[in-house]
Amino acid sequence: MKIAILGAGAWGTALAIHAGDRHEVTLWARDTEQVQAMQQARENARYLPGLPFSSGVQVSAQPLDGGLRAQDVVVVASPMRALRGLLTQIAPLVADQVPVAWLCKGFEATQNAQAFMAHEVQAQVAPGLRGAALSGPSFAQELAKGLPTALVAASAHAEVRDALVAAFHHRSLRVYANDDIVGVEVGGAVKNVLAIATGLCDGLHLGLNARAALITRGLAEMTRLGVALGAKPETFMGLSGLGDLVLTATGDLSRNRQVGLALAQGMRLQQAVDALGHVAEGVYSARTVVQRAQALGVEMPIAQSVVALLDGQLTPQQAVALLMGRDATFEA
Repeated sequence: MKIAILGAGAWGTALAIHAGDRHEVTLWARDTEQVQAMQQARENARYLPGLPFSSGVQVSAQPLDGGLRAQDVVVVASPMRALRGLLTQIAPLVADQVPVAWLCKGFEATQNAQAFMAHEVQAQVAPGLRGAALSGPSFAQELAKGLPTALVAASAHAEVRDALVAAFHHRSLRVYANDDIVGVEVGGAVKNVLAIATGLCDGLHLGLNARAALITRGLAEMTRLGVALGAKPETFMGLSGLGDLVLTATGDLSRNRQVGLALAQGMRLQQAVDALGHVAEGVYSARTVVQRAQALGVEMPIAQSVVALLDGQLTPQQAVALLMGRDATFEA
């Protein structure tokens, strides 16, 4: 197969390394200097140092053109905020001929305060495109090292799900098909916000009881929002729900968890983000998740507390006190 991966961050690079063992993979980046460095070193020293490219990986900074039609799969490996622009750019180049998957997790922020999921962005700018979300509990570094990983390929189109399984289900990576793209995208967006909260909890040394309660009640928030948007409840007990939440909330490779830990230590938000050197999608999508929930009348107290914390309206200690001071209620 021929696979184009648009975006040479950590996750796009890791997927290219994995797929390059048996497919022809073109890893595309905008930065020509980064591309030249990757071509010479045969690794992405900026994001995954010490993890060499597999033999099938080629790197390019050439303008995107009609050559995308010759690909069997196109993967957009950009942050959420760049998805609209990239889909707009490639839509006339691939039409409905080539399956397109996106890796970003979050809700898009817009000027009118309406927050959109990735497949909703695609429906607006490229309605003829056959799209999918490729998501699940996964750290780029571990996938690139060949450690066991499982993902979900979610799409309304069976042939797109099949193409993604054929492209990436191999050796250390299992890819499960799913037709609930709403549930998969909601899980991927909300878990990043909850990981900030869990990092805060651990950074304040509130204990394992508190962490377990936070993850469990966070899963309830995630499920409420997903069901209100039309998702299947059972999706949130799968890889893109519970699986991704547990990984991101407890794994120290999680950028969003690291933001919460830094805030607990008294760092300002910008300091925490700058210290990462990578994108933490939860910082971007926290407000958009809450906006979408409020528009639907869905209660998400943990996510709302994270937004207030990020906006500087609450200190870490005040956020905890606010959540613990809520009235008793029935678990559902």
